Amino acid sequence: MNFNNLTDEQVLLELTQRMRQRRLNLNITQEELSKRAGVHVQTIKNFESGKTTTLLTFIQILRAFGDLETLDAIFPTPGISPIELLKLKGKERERASSQSKKDKNDGPIW
Repeated sequence: MNFNNLTDEQVLLELTQRMRQRRLNLNITQEELSKRAGVHVQTIKNFESGKTTTLLTFIQILRAFGDLETLDAIFPTPGISPIELLKLKGKERERASSQSKKDKNDGPIW
């Protein structure tokens, strides 16, 4: 599905319908999900009907499904930014230095 062609309200409705279908596939009632998520059953009903909800409710439902780790697919941990890489690059050693004169004058200790 191309979400870019949908309005914000359509994206919200699609998301909540998918969450509803996930609940049904797991054979969980709205009441059971509300208990697992720690929210009122009306909150689940509102969510599934596409009414505006909080991000916290969304997280609680994901946690109740055991799907909280799916957020990592949406928002992976950012790596080092290109700017930081450039800053680090200047500190990388590019070649080895020769021994100091003091070290050269010292002969092997036998």
